Amino acid sequence: MAALAWLLIPLMAAIGASLWGSWAGRNRKAAGDGVELAGYTRFREAMERTGVREKTHSDAF
Repeated sequence: MAALAWLLIPLMAAIGASLWGSWAGRNRKAAGDGVELAGYTRFREAMERTGVREKTHSDAF
């Protein structure tokens, strides 16, 4: 009976691994690239608005 219990442990692990694998590999709803591209556009515009000020020797410290 103890041998069956030891065989049950890997069996349960295999079942758990297969369930996790099917959950991890599921097709997720794709949001599209629109949100990311809009964020990048806002970032780029913000970077263009902020002028680059060169540091003088007194600003270095």
